[in-house]
Amino acid sequence: MMKAATIEAEVAPLEQGLPLVGLGGVYGLDTHSTTRACRDEATPSRFADYLELTKPRIAVMALFTVAVGYLLGAGSGVSAVVLLHTLLGAGLVAAGGSALNQWLERFIDGRMWRTMKRPLPAGRLTPADALAFGIGLGVVGLVYLFAAVPYPAGVAAAVTVVCYVAIYTPLKTVTVWNTVVGAVPGALPPVIGWFAARGWDGAAGALGLFLILFLWQLPHFMAIAWMYRDDYARGGLRMLPNADPTGGRTAAVMIITCAALIPVGFVSVWLGVAGPLSVGGCAILGTLFLREAIRFHRNRTDVQARKVLRASLLYLPGVLGLLLLDGLLPLVTG
Repeated sequence: MMKAATIEAEVAPLEQGLPLVGLGGVYGLDTHSTTRACRDEATPSRFADYLELTKPRIAVMALFTVAVGYLLGAGSGVSAVVLLHTLLGAGLVAAGGSALNQWLERFIDGRMWRTMKRPLPAGRLTPADALAFGIGLGVVGLVYLFAAVPYPAGVAAAVTVVCYVAIYTPLKTVTVWNTVVGAVPGALPPVIGWFAARGWDGAAGALGLFLILFLWQLPHFMAIAWMYRDDYARGGLRMLPNADPTGGRTAAVMIITCAALIPVGFVSVWLGVAGPLSVGGCAILGTLFLREAIRFHRNRTDVQARKVLRASLLYLPGVLGLLLLDGLLPLVTG
């Protein structure tokens, strides 16, 4: 569910030579024969197809941020049982949201090279299968969270899945600024963890975590959208790079948001979620991230966009790790 958690494996290079499954309606191909050929070539198990609906790589990254939020919120009151309950419930909600996202976008996925082999466009699962699976996981996950941890965590999870499935997903074909909207549910997983630890208490700290994740996602996903702008256009998704052929506006968004990440450590200290390590670390990592964004402005190529993407994948775990050190060091030394 978490957009902010996409990793490089989710945007594998197009040179892998995917078959033309799902393009029959666009290019007059024999969709059934190409789908059948794909199945004969390598048919995943039914379990693997359902697992793919949950976008496991994204879910793992989302749960990592949930855990960070919980650990920072709990401080010396960490409970392994509560953390386990939180991860299980949030994981089910995330998996359900991802399945519903793929159900809604099954026709779009069928037109895009990087998604046409997913279970729905390839015809290995029916839309009814995915819809029931997604709703079931989401409902069970929400019920579990409300029953097992402080209810604000369940509220945050419900807001996350509704924003992701019902607002962000439809907007992807409506406005090029859908990424800004999508950054909201993408920034909520650590808030779920914080609320599971403290309820509404100290909500300012949760806001600090939200701010970091929200800002980080924009240059991260602008880089991906630039690299795969042709594929997104083929699928009918409205991304900024598709309306910005020179890349000027895309580069500007990257630079502004990367620059905003540099002082975010100071803001997090003010909000009670960070310490001196995070201040310095956010500044250094943010500066390195900004450097790659500036280089993209000067050289708007796919190669440089991938360097921005890699810088983003260094920034987030680095900053979250420093936040954890800031939070745990006083417990160890005290």
